[in-house]
Amino acid sequence: MNFFQTLRTALEAIAGHRMRSALTVLGIFIGIAAVSLTIGLGQGTQRAINDQIGSLGANLLMVMPGSSTTSGVRGGFGSALTLTIDDANALTDKSVAPDVAAVAPLISASGNIQTDTTNWTTTLYGTTPDWLVARSRTVELGQFFTTDDVNQNAADVVIGPTTATELFGDSASALGQVVTIGSGRYTIIGVLASAGSSALGDEDDIALMPYTTVSQRLTGGTQRVSTIYVTAVSTDRLSAAYQEVASALMTRHGVTADNADFQITSLQSVLNVASSITGTLTLALSALAAISLIVGGIGVMNIMLVSVTERVREIGLRKALGATPGAIRVQFLLEAVCLALVGGILGILVGYLGGVLVSRLVSITVTLSVSGSLLALGVSALVGIVAGVYPASRAARLAPIDALRSE
Repeated sequence: MNFFQTLRTALEAIAGHRMRSALTVLGIFIGIAAVSLTIGLGQGTQRAINDQIGSLGANLLMVMPGSSTTSGVRGGFGSALTLTIDDANALTDKSVAPDVAAVAPLISASGNIQTDTTNWTTTLYGTTPDWLVARSRTVELGQFFTTDDVNQNAADVVIGPTTATELFGDSASALGQVVTIGSGRYTIIGVLASAGSSALGDEDDIALMPYTTVSQRLTGGTQRVSTIYVTAVSTDRLSAAYQEVASALMTRHGVTADNADFQITSLQSVLNVASSITGTLTLALSALAAISLIVGGIGVMNIMLVSVTERVREIGLRKALGATPGAIRVQFLLEAVCLALVGGILGILVGYLGGVLVSRLVSITVTLSVSGSLLALGVSALVGIVAGVYPASRAARLAPIDALRSE
């Protein structure tokens, strides 16, 4: 018989025992569906983490003050007041940090914004125009404040779309409005484009003003900053920018790496750690899901051994009529592979539908790639081959006379 005749014979044998074949397929189906869904969920989680961290800004370094000690109690990083506006200005000097593209210091202030009819408490920062570059943000309506506004302590404020909606119902109505912050009156000159949520919270619920305005009008003239955002000129130069910033600040503060009074966080390092964690979890969960696939493979082997035992006389008759051991072996291998492939295809389909359902129930998109589906299908075929080798070899070794006289 040629290959297609052998395949037809294998399919007829499978169809002849529908219930048994269906239960065998079920084992492979559950295993492939579990593995596909687990890998897709892991990839979707990793992509969500990457997007959240990436939304904080491209090639971004965050410089934060060191820890403080009060009455013997040590605070965490950021609790000290060791960074100043002068530190941020020093980092803008190309002779000091040639690989730094933008520097944006942040001075925090009380963020209760009042209108004639309502009020809203949000995150309020004093910063520079470089904040847009450092955070990869854009202005949707109006404009951002300029260097002249910073030099002149302008009473201008730029808000996020969430803040605009809470105060005025929509972003368009906010532009040009005058609001009260503290005891002063400020004009909304711009509304940021939406950036969604990130690891830091709602990126659209924010208010920004020139740092000079915040310092002079809201914080009593403080020059201390809570964070300095630093952007490297490119991803390749991020490490160089890191070293330049660290060296410049250690020189200014008269400290060394061992007793530094500041901390520099690279988003790339955070991203690498997050990717490593999600990758490990995905691998562990996939290994657990693969156990069901192994069980399904054992089920295929068991059914094929039963099939060989039931069809001893058929095997003997085919050998007596001239069928070679290779043809017998191929027939039973094809039966095992067909069972596994059917289970694999159904598993991929259910994994895809499960991914769509999970994506609707949670905020993480399950990613099922074509390459991953093809790999799962290949694995199911491999399971069928491995599970069918021994039963097929056993059938091929049967002597025709022994098979024909068996009861």
